Amino acid sequence: MEEPAVRITQEHLEEVRSGDESAHRRFVEILYPLVRGHIRRHLRRQADHDDVSQEIFMRVFLKLDQYAGPQPFEHWVSRIAVRTCYDWLRKLRARPLVHYADLSEKELRVLNETSGGDDSSHLESRREIVTGLLDRLIATLKPREQIVIRFLDLEQKSVAEIQELTGWSASKIKVTAMRARRKLAAQLQTLENRNLS
Repeated sequence: MEEPAVRITQEHLEEVRSGDESAHRRFVEILYPLVRGHIRRHLRRQADHDDVSQEIFMRVFLKLDQYAGPQPFEHWVSRIAVRTCYDWLRKLRARPLVHYADLSEKELRVLNETSGGDDSSHLESRREIVTGLLDRLIATLKPREQIVIRFLDLEQKSVAEIQELTGWSASKIKVTAMRARRKLAAQLQTLENRNLS
């Protein structure tokens, strides 16, 4: 999780709550990198990023009086950001499967190399292609599964950290991760089988 370079202080919160317009601007400038980082990690469509960012800040401003600590303010904002991204993913609903015919030539080559057992150093040079394919596969999952997989497997967050950010129970996170991994493995297997035929 990206931390803002400058932290929000209690005095700054009071200035924002009092309606100081310049304090509002500084507040957004300080928190923007944190909010944008969550959006980039969880939402695939860049066209949605500005709308979701505005929605997150709207929720933060509307709920500002509810923040009472003891967790750092930035953590409280992160939780709102994750929940907003989750809500946005749920609204999108369309999660088409990735079909073999949809893959680019580069993605097909990477898939061939993966199923052919090529060494990882060769795949490392195609990191961007692999990342794009992985992102497309993750986008086929349900919203909760996308959030959990990105946090657990891509960001290497612990279950406890995910609990804090989402408010979900440890068992819900673990079961969701297990289901998501099965779906991803099945998708990849389908693509590999199609590639071999």
